[in-house]
Amino acid sequence: MVSPPPRTRRGRRLSAPSDAMVLAAGLGTRMKPITDFKPKPLVEVAGKTLLDHVLDKLADAGVAHAVVNVHHHADQMEAHLARRQAPRVTVSDERDGLLDSGGGVVKALPELSGEAFYVLNADTFWLDGASRNLERLAEIWDPERMDTLLLVAALTASVGFDGAGDFSFSSDGRLRRRAERQVTPFAYAGAAIMSRAAFDGAPEGPFSLNRLWNKAIEADRLFGLRLDGVWLHVGTPQAIVEAEQAIALSVA
Repeated sequence: MVSPPPRTRRGRRLSAPSDAMVLAAGLGTRMKPITDFKPKPLVEVAGKTLLDHVLDKLADAGVAHAVVNVHHHADQMEAHLARRQAPRVTVSDERDGLLDSGGGVVKALPELSGEAFYVLNADTFWLDGASRNLERLAEIWDPERMDTLLLVAALTASVGFDGAGDFSFSSDGRLRRRAERQVTPFAYAGAAIMSRAAFDGAPEGPFSLNRLWNKAIEADRLFGLRLDGVWLHVGTPQAIVEAEQAIALSVA
């Protein structure tokens, strides 16, 4: 387990990110036919859009500013985001072409402040356990050792995810990739802190963040934090039902 360095100010870590990138430009093809008429981030789960679930998590963690990229049904996204009060939102327009996760962040870098920032997917969220997971990420974040810190969920504490997992932990908290045909106990839960320096030399145009995470693995600078609570992976219409059932059980 990674131990946080004791650097705080008024209860908040000095290095806690003030900005976030929310990846919301995907086509949501597995969510069809719903996404024929609306973007996946605006699909509602328990009376709230996926995007608002994510942005509310950021607001609760004290994040002041979020960049949200848009492509599919971009006009609906912009109209919805215009009604948000916190965090303050800047739209990164990808109408001219999807840039994938890595390219989307590179395009938004001029709008993101700080030497590190949160990166969140807009189609996944979680029910926090005893503490807020974004704040836990900030407490653990150590730029001297890390290029990226991923929030990872145990498959046994996940709803709506049917994959074989993504990572295993080393004893010191570093992450390693799942080998081919191997099942690993943890999946990426759609939230991370990444350093700005991790994007040095990154290409323009479409590419996946996995390219940078693999580079961090090679340098022993990709770390993970186990999610405290229940991860809700909302990728299909059926997953909406499963997520709403999990939410109902959590408040029963």
